[in-house]
Amino acid sequence: MAQNNEPNPDPAGTTQHFRRFVDENPEPEESARRPILPLVLAGVGVVLAIGIVVALVLAFA
Repeated sequence: MAQNNEPNPDPAGTTQHFRRFVDENPEPEESARRPILPLVLAGVGVVLAIGIVVALVLAFA
């Protein structure tokens, strides 16, 4: 049976390496923004639908 006789003077070494990595590589803080294109397309679709209905009503009235 092999024994592990390596001295471990710093049991928190991995934690310190992780903290240094996180501190040196901060993530850019961007707020989650919703895409505007689907909302614009939905608005244009609603306006076109109302315009078509109004045109049909005026054409056959």
